[in-house]
Amino acid sequence: MSGQLASGGLGVESLTRVEGAAFPDGLLQLDYRSPVDGLADWAMLLPPPSGSTWLVCIHGHGARGNQLYLRNDIRKAWLPSFLLRGYGLLTPTLRGNAWMSPAAVADMDALIDYLRREWGATRFIFASGSMGGTSNLIYASLRPVNVQAVAAMGAIADLAAYHEFCRRGASRLTILGEIADSLEEHYGGSPAQQPELYRRHSPLYHCEALLRMPLFLAHGTADLLMPVAQSRRLTGALAEHECFCYHEIADGGHDAPLHMDPCEFIAEKMSNA
Repeated sequence: MSGQLASGGLGVESLTRVEGAAFPDGLLQLDYRSPVDGLADWAMLLPPPSGSTWLVCIHGHGARGNQLYLRNDIRKAWLPSFLLRGYGLLTPTLRGNAWMSPAAVADMDALIDYLRREWGATRFIFASGSMGGTSNLIYASLRPVNVQAVAAMGAIADLAAYHEFCRRGASRLTILGEIADSLEEHYGGSPAQQPELYRRHSPLYHCEALLRMPLFLAHGTADLLMPVAQSRRLTGALAEHECFCYHEIADGGHDAPLHMDPCEFIAEKMSNA
């Protein structure tokens, strides 16, 4: 599988209003087909009241593009902050549990281009947790021109090492085996079969691409799903980053960073830029 896929225009099929008590006024669902292979997919978008800064929030493993609105803890901790700052919001399903695979990168490119063309977007903040946080880091390391700031809450930086961790831990936590299966499905095989691709999509080995954007990482030290060693290794590799903050939560589990405001640090840095 190639690490670079053509990123043509988004095949927009419909843009409809989303109704329901959990959803903010003005929320829209964008149904589209991937420029890569025609896959039918969808995203939710909330245009900003003014300005041209959009926040991209990618869901965790097993969820979809409505997680920000339907998962109560994330909704309570994050949505008020996002709305208060006046960001436009994009929450893509992005091929489900794709872990920012090459096809997901191409789809993300097309979504960014769509927001620029149709909604006048000029700046993009990526703020997400778990698989979404991992996807943020991968996309930012591959497409730094499309990303102005990143918050990654409990994320992974080395996909091959994480795949091994998941396979070893699958008997302890079933979801780890499911994650390893998803990685192999979307990356065209295991790290042994696709070593260059896994490395290309591992931000740990491409830190130079992250040095010019505000970057916030948070991780719980007792995370059983995504080991804190991943964030510690990335933090060490980012020693020369001048606009970077790493927050470690003592005894915190996988969801501990999700209770923090992911935008406080990066919003301050962007406003002072």
